[in-house]
Amino acid sequence: MEWRHERPDLDPSSIGVVTRVWELAKILGDRRRRLLVEQDVDPALMDLLGLLRRNGAPHVMTTRELTARAMVSAGAISQRLARAEARGWVRRAPGPARQVVVQLTDEGRETVDRVAGLIFAADDEALAGLTERQRRDLAGLLRRLTLALGPGGPLPHVGGD
Repeated sequence: MEWRHERPDLDPSSIGVVTRVWELAKILGDRRRRLLVEQDVDPALMDLLGLLRRNGAPHVMTTRELTARAMVSAGAISQRLARAEARGWVRRAPGPARQVVVQLTDEGRETVDRVAGLIFAADDEALAGLTERQRRDLAGLLRRLTLALGPGGPLPHVGGD
């Protein structure tokens, strides 16, 4: 490795992991974007529909709940809702205590179910080269790294991991 020769004082071993994660993020992101373009659904709308669908019947949430769960601004949720409402995928109604309640329509549910099925199939195809055990191990390691780099700070190293 050139870095070891040029800068023996540096440990470049992280590059083997970080570069692969970047490469995978680009590859998987590009695949997902293409799939969504083919289905005429943008990622932000799919996220909105998915939040409502995963919330369970009757697939209703307040705009405040959607904002918190999507981790975006109230303005971003409002824009997403306007686009989804124009397509007939959600409907908004006044709720208690001056809240706005959002409900997934039948058409919205059919859309999110169809697209989610395509996404899961594409993701499964992308991971076809890994065994079930390898998938579980990789998911666990990536989760651990995500938690370590997240708001809580680094995780302590545990021997054997």
